[in-house]
Amino acid sequence: MDLFDDLPEPTQTSGEWTLINEGSWFESCVSGDPENMDKLIKKCLLDTFRQTDEEFLKKASSQKPAWKDGSTATCVLVVDDMVYVANLGDSRAVLCRMEAAAADGQRKPVTLALSKEHNPTIYEERMRIQRAGGTVRDGRVLGVLEVSRSIGDGQYKRCGVISTPDLRRCQLTANDRFIILACDGLFKVFSADEAVKFVLSLTEEELKLEAACQQLAGEAVRRGCADNVTVILVSIGY
Repeated sequence: MDLFDDLPEPTQTSGEWTLINEGSWFESCVSGDPENMDKLIKKCLLDTFRQTDEEFLKKASSQKPAWKDGSTATCVLVVDDMVYVANLGDSRAVLCRMEAAAADGQRKPVTLALSKEHNPTIYEERMRIQRAGGTVRDGRVLGVLEVSRSIGDGQYKRCGVISTPDLRRCQLTANDRFIILACDGLFKVFSADEAVKFVLSLTEEELKLEAACQQLAGEAVRRGCADNVTVILVSIGY
């Protein structure tokens, strides 16, 4: 399903990038014809990921020896009260939304997934890899790469690994508090619900988001995560 079909027409717009800000389409998205804005946003995000991948692969192939590195990516774009998320690989974005107050007056957090993980064990991903002549062994592309979409990883691009992001959107409300963007290192030791509740407990203590980020990443390391842990918190205010 194309999440950009039949989007409501926005009125006066304002926009803000988080994490990735590359390419020339954003100005058009904000100031252009409102009827075409959502199509332009989609093109902006798709072009940004494609151009980033192409430029990195060009740089990587020019090195001696050639770089074989790669990266996942998650991008958040907020336009008025709509958040657009583009991601590839296994980094994730989750939203903290507070429920309406219960009879006892308590409000509980609800965790909303804003991204989709891409790994070779997912049927559609595995089929694409196999059609390209690649194989999936032990849940990895050619038995090595854990993700089925990435920036870079040039040696796997001929095997069906692509840089096309998954695109999603969500309308923000006055009940929304923050978005967590994090790599898989965090989610190896935290569930999405746990991460949201951990941050919420810190912000209720009036801890600044930067400090909450550091504590969340530090707690992941304390829990035994041996992988990289990168965390970004995006505050949502009305």
